[in-house]
Amino acid sequence: MDSQTSQSSPAPEPHRTFQVDLRGLVDLLSHHLYSSPRVYLRELLQNAVDAVTARRAVEPGAPARVRLYPEGEGGAALRVEDSGIGLTESDVHELLATIGRSSKRAEGLQEARSEFLGQFGIGLLACFVVAERIRVVSRSARTPQAPPVEWTARDDGSYTVRTLPDEARPEPGTTVHLVARAGAAEWLAPERVLSLARDFGSLLPYDVRVGEEEVTDLPAPWDRPYASPANRRVALARHCRALFGFTPLDSVDLSVPLAGIRGVAYVLPSAVSPAQRAGHRVHLKGMLLTERAEQLLPDWAFFVRCVLDTDSLRPTASREALYEDETLAAVREALGERIRSWLTGLAAGDPERLAAFLSVHHLGVKSLARHDPEMLRTMLPWLPFETTDGRLSLEEFAQRHRVVHFTRTVEEYRQVAPIASAQGIGVINGGYTYDSELVEALPSVRPGTVVAELDADTVTAHLDAVDPAEELALAGFLAAARATLDPLGCDVVLRAFHPLSVPALHLDDRAARHEQARAQAEAQADDLWAGILGSLRGTAPRSRLVLNHLNPLVRRISSLREAELIGTATESLYGQALLMAQRPLRPADSALLNRAFIGLLEWATHGEEGR
Repeated sequence: MDSQTSQSSPAPEPHRTFQVDLRGLVDLLSHHLYSSPRVYLRELLQNAVDAVTARRAVEPGAPARVRLYPEGEGGAALRVEDSGIGLTESDVHELLATIGRSSKRAEGLQEARSEFLGQFGIGLLACFVVAERIRVVSRSARTPQAPPVEWTARDDGSYTVRTLPDEARPEPGTTVHLVARAGAAEWLAPERVLSLARDFGSLLPYDVRVGEEEVTDLPAPWDRPYASPANRRVALARHCRALFGFTPLDSVDLSVPLAGIRGVAYVLPSAVSPAQRAGHRVHLKGMLLTERAEQLLPDWAFFVRCVLDTDSLRPTASREALYEDETLAAVREALGERIRSWLTGLAAGDPERLAAFLSVHHLGVKSLARHDPEMLRTMLPWLPFETTDGRLSLEEFAQRHRVVHFTRTVEEYRQVAPIASAQGIGVINGGYTYDSELVEALPSVRPGTVVAELDADTVTAHLDAVDPAEELALAGFLAAARATLDPLGCDVVLRAFHPLSVPALHLDDRAARHEQARAQAEAQADDLWAGILGSLRGTAPRSRLVLNHLNPLVRRISSLREAELIGTATESLYGQALLMAQRPLRPADSALLNRAFIGLLEWATHGEEGR
């Protein structure tokens, strides 16, 4: 026989089980899974409520109550009693002593598992975050002849199980006793237990009390009947103030029965950045899951904070966030549609409340309208803009003007607004953040609207021409004025326009300003860069100084005959026009203003000396 085949096969390695360091696991829970020790009370409530739900599944008329009793001095202990399904001795060994095992997976309850709050089998373990010892006394409703059983566990991982006489627990249900660990007694203090119980359990469907103090407060504020819509709005505003600390501009119903959602969104009374992550309160089957649900609403709904109860969304293992899945995506879309419908309803039937909303949140809405087609269609006609007719919505402005003119910068708007308004030209200031992009998008939501950028040529074309004979008579003056401003890349034009108080108007566009900046850089550069910049010289239109022939001062200046004085006066008009437009001054412009001012002083004092 082959020696290789004669050798016996090695014995298989024995199966081994993982050993769990309970103290290390508790440290992991307290520092990484749960955000705060406060969650221990949620886990206790959750187990008690699930136990009641399980009993009612087999006994519909069974009592449904949970009681919490802080005991000892300064929160040394806590007792929690429920009238739930209870446990047998075999249940205790299988469930309480096995980390990750949950009664919600037990045979016969799998089909009803969606009715339970807990799913992961670590709820009672979380109590070790605040307790050094946990004692559970339970009697099974399914096996009422079985005696009560006691399970006692310590945070070192040891536990004991024993049966008790019938009088230790006459009725089905469970009692959990906690003994506080060192430094954690504050979490078991009566006032803290009551506060946490109300925070977590105010919407639970059963009778929950701390001592004699009621915890549940049903129906939820958004489900209660009210005498009128105004009364409902006042009550919800009071609820928002207590919950979030602000009085809302308005409230939005978030009821989506098909998705198992009931709740309300509160509109923030002050502006916030769209990039700021919102925190929403989510209850799962009545139990508070999280106060910081960030992915619940679409990004564009940054202006609301909501609170809701759901039975369709899945929690993460920590039960402090929502599991991102197709259900959450569908709920997010449905809630976004509710908020969008609220905005549409305001636009159609309550423009005053819409105006109040937009006066606070218009910048954020404008930001998101650029990328969200639905938001663009819903809100663009109503967003406020600065115009020559005052602060108006695009819808109002488009109704007044056949062509919607706009400028791309605030400086351009300041140049033309007074003149354009006097000539009957409507102009929108598109220089603020997002505004020019949104004005250009107006035809997409209001078909047939004509939108055009207002440039210097358009403004000049709307100004009245001067009688050719009069302009010819002023040819000498205009030639001297043009020669004065030619080095600055500026032409001089004579027009008649209103208001009469404006002697001169400085007009240019971005192309002209770019050319001026290029020329200035060329003048200051060395030979190499001057050559490069010179090769970039374009055919951009020059800026222009439009003199108002109707203005008395311009008429007097145009009658001057001395070329030097005409130059000084022209420079003065040019500088004053720049200052009126609130344009940033180039070094050459500042030098011109100083030169013109000194020249006028010299002319005035020279005139005095000659008398």
